[in-house]
Amino acid sequence: MSDEAELPESMATYLRLRGLEPSPYRRKRRQRRSADSDENVPFTAGRDPHGVGDVLADLTRTAGWNSALAREDLVRTWDDVAGEETAKHTRPVALDAGMLTVQADSTAWAKQLQLMRAQILSEIVRRFPEAGVDSIRFIGPDVPSWKWGPRAIQGRGPRDTYG
Repeated sequence: MSDEAELPESMATYLRLRGLEPSPYRRKRRQRRSADSDENVPFTAGRDPHGVGDVLADLTRTAGWNSALAREDLVRTWDDVAGEETAKHTRPVALDAGMLTVQADSTAWAKQLQLMRAQILSEIVRRFPEAGVDSIRFIGPDVPSWKWGPRAIQGRGPRDTYG
């Protein structure tokens, strides 16, 4: 049975397909694969374990999430970036096209922060360069608008109220 010359071709094919007698091509493939492939051999180059932090850093870099995560970190750590006292009276509300909008509790705080703009911006760029913040805008508190709401009247409204 080991000599395929004495068996008819159909019987040799049957035995090969049933796995009873290996094909001469399969033997060559196995030898070639085991000689060329070192992927399952331990202690070779590229098989060193990586830390979870390194794996996550590579994942965020390849997925393009670094800028979005840097923006989220900026908002999350605003009290460290701006300082505790300043963070008590301010909060970042928007980041659009490189401009960070920060809302203050009062117009006095907004004006004071405009004077400190360069210092806060340099701290943001130093800590979060991937966030893409180019400028900062400080706004005061939201005041109610009389032009919107359930009782607003369309049109110009009264102009001569004292006369």
